[in-house]
Amino acid sequence: MHDAQVTDGGARIRWVELPGAATPSGAAGTTGAVAPAGAVGETGGRADRVYLHGLGASSGPYFAASATHPLLAGGRSLLVDLLGFGISDRPTDFGYTLEEHADAVAKAMEAAGAHGADVIGHSMGGAVAVVLAVRHPGLVGRLVLVDATLDPVAPVRGRPGSSGIAAYTEEEFLAGGLAETRERVGPLWWATMRLAGPEALYRSAAHRSRGTTPTMRELLLDLRIPRTFLRPSADGPLSGEAALVEHGVRVVAVPDCGHNIMLDNPEAFARETAAALAP
Repeated sequence: MHDAQVTDGGARIRWVELPGAATPSGAAGTTGAVAPAGAVGETGGRADRVYLHGLGASSGPYFAASATHPLLAGGRSLLVDLLGFGISDRPTDFGYTLEEHADAVAKAMEAAGAHGADVIGHSMGGAVAVVLAVRHPGLVGRLVLVDATLDPVAPVRGRPGSSGIAAYTEEEFLAGGLAETRERVGPLWWATMRLAGPEALYRSAAHRSRGTTPTMRELLLDLRIPRTFLRPSADGPLSGEAALVEHGVRVVAVPDCGHNIMLDNPEAFARETAAALAP
């Protein structure tokens, strides 16, 4: 396990680093072997890969099987848990906006020496990845967005996802909304959601629903790096898909899956992600 301090108050992001490279020499906040000179940011010519999970998730359970697939293995991969989730700290004095999440991930990547990385982001993690690429362009070389959030979503009471959580006030959510959310999301999602700090879960959901200004979609359109968007084929075309393609975003419909593409169809996920990240 590796970690880096990402807030002035001392909160730390943690990640699992998969085989394929050693930790860069002198990287702050990390443990393990030391890489030879010149190894920072890539291994054997392959860029580092950074995986970012969605709301209420954790990168290990959601990405480990796919990240070690033969088509994707072989270089350094960082399975990062966003601040407030999984094995990372859960500070209550953090805002959990998409911009703050992106800046925290940037500090972790700097500590890890991961520059020009391939960033793979699922759902809310995809939104964070887009903001990360805009705010810290030297850290992101290519993006793979896995059914990522691109637009604001109106809060709707009673729904299981971020829009349902955002329909509460923070006080309502902490008082009883979290328990109600547990009943709505089911055991699979709750397995990792239960690890999240309640404040982190609420604020992240609220800001995910609110989005950014400009929107994540507008930010994505303006990026000038290779971008791929994986979507479930059963959902049909994305809203505004033609404009994404016109602006150079490769949109791929993945069969036999729902929102959690990497869990529902890991073979297709690995194949399409590998294609997106081919030299």
